[in-house]
Amino acid sequence: MDFLFVINQALGVALSPTTAAYALAAIGIGVHFGYAGLLNFGQAGFMAIGAYAFGITTLSLDFPFPLAFLSAIVASVVFALILGIPTLRLRADYLAIVTIAAAEIVRYIVSTTGLSSVTGGASGLSAFARSFQSFNPLPGGSYGFGPWTYSRAEFWVFLWGWGLVAIATVIVWLLMRSPWGRVVKGIREDEDAVRSLGKNVYAYKMQALVLGGVFGSLAGVIFILPRAIQPTNYATTLTFFTWTILLLGGAATVFGPIIGSMIFWVLLVLTEGVIGGLVRADVITFLDTTQAGQIRFVLLGLALILLVVFRPQGIFGNKKELSFNV
Repeated sequence: MDFLFVINQALGVALSPTTAAYALAAIGIGVHFGYAGLLNFGQAGFMAIGAYAFGITTLSLDFPFPLAFLSAIVASVVFALILGIPTLRLRADYLAIVTIAAAEIVRYIVSTTGLSSVTGGASGLSAFARSFQSFNPLPGGSYGFGPWTYSRAEFWVFLWGWGLVAIATVIVWLLMRSPWGRVVKGIREDEDAVRSLGKNVYAYKMQALVLGGVFGSLAGVIFILPRAIQPTNYATTLTFFTWTILLLGGAATVFGPIIGSMIFWVLLVLTEGVIGGLVRADVITFLDTTQAGQIRFVLLGLALILLVVFRPQGIFGNKKELSFNV
């Protein structure tokens, strides 16, 4: 087994656009859960809304990239309002039920045969990245070094993905040190106490839901730029991965979702490469290559259990700030 190849492959994914997309989605859940105490189990729905809004407006309406990008933001705001208006006045578990159901509804709607002329049905959408690449100012050639070497098109996606992660991180950092952030964190701890001070708890919750949803929608755009839009990608597994990344890094931390995403994907690719290599080398004989690919998720689940038991605030979390249950 070529261990050097496996290690290079794992290190390369640490800075991939997919890792950036998951980091951005985790930042959104961090705003929802880590700071505002909102249980959003449907971040995959926000990512699907952003992806399809971008793809449909590009292909069907011939929007240029900036306008299609803006349409993804608008669509996520509308989606957040639809989810939040009937639920945010109720207990937190109602929002959890609504969001996970809404994400599945979105996935089934975009994959239905009746809308295949617009959404592509079960086949999804492709060829929408041409508008994005038409704004690429980079000269031809390769960029980066070692496992982080990219073509011109790949590096343009890389810059946009990690640029949005950086912008989202700065926004969260500034907001959580502002009066708005202090009110939101107060709602997380005891919303009745905040309400008794004359604050509109419902409005603050809605603002947090919209902000985290916008980050999720932009994550959906970054997620599809290197690939096609496939409705199967937006199952509950996507939300599970995002929550795992958040809890791994720390729910109420600024940089936790970013580092958590990097660690998550490096470990996932590394374990797949090592176990698969050992199977192909006949060192492990009781598994086939398909089973070897699933074992990594078993190991990931065990690691998450141990994390929740022994360090519930995450790797970078502050126990005084927030533990696993808010």
